[in-house]
Amino acid sequence: MMRLWGRNSSINVQKVLWCLAELGLKEGVDFQRIDAGLHFGVNRTPEFLKMNPNGLVPTLEDGGHVLWESNTILRYLAHQHDQSKHFSTDITQQYQSEKWMDWQLGTMWPALRPVFIGLTRTPEDERNYGAIQKAYEDTNQLLSFLDQELAGKAYCSGDTFHIGDIVLALCVSRWMMLHDAFPNRTGPRATLLNIDAWMKRIESDTHYSIVAEKTLNIVK
Repeated sequence: MMRLWGRNSSINVQKVLWCLAELGLKEGVDFQRIDAGLHFGVNRTPEFLKMNPNGLVPTLEDGGHVLWESNTILRYLAHQHDQSKHFSTDITQQYQSEKWMDWQLGTMWPALRPVFIGLTRTPEDERNYGAIQKAYEDTNQLLSFLDQELAGKAYCSGDTFHIGDIVLALCVSRWMMLHDAFPNRTGPRATLLNIDAWMKRIESDTHYSIVAEKTLNIVK
């Protein structure tokens, strides 16, 4: 049985859990999830570090393959386990999706992460609210690029949902929820109507619900 290490509150573990759900794979039936990271520990044990020397989650073991880096795991799952061709293999759609996955990892999440860490994991007397608001403003600006891209498109790669939408939506959901929970600390959230419509499609047409409640609880 496939095994996945990581707590279900981690954005990077949620990417994998959501992708597995889209592929019709169920926890406890098709794969085992082992809590790891933060208060669960495990990720600094010699056994874990042998699999993943970074000591981070998620880590996936599938047969003889051990993988880390969440976006790579998604690419692997879509290639290896998409028996029903849920994710398009059209080269244009595939690499449009890949483009946004790299953008999420290298550009968007680094901008939003200080807001998330500052408001959910940093003690209040240690928070730099000026830096938090600046990071949120930067995220607003970055997401305006995605909003422009979604004009006339249902999803980031075209007419069909792809793994790029998973990684983007998990960041966007945190961007929205952080503002809802801490409106006076983030500053205003940009009005981006194409993103709003895209998120509504994702909520109604995909397995986003498998991670949505856990994400909401993180920012309460």
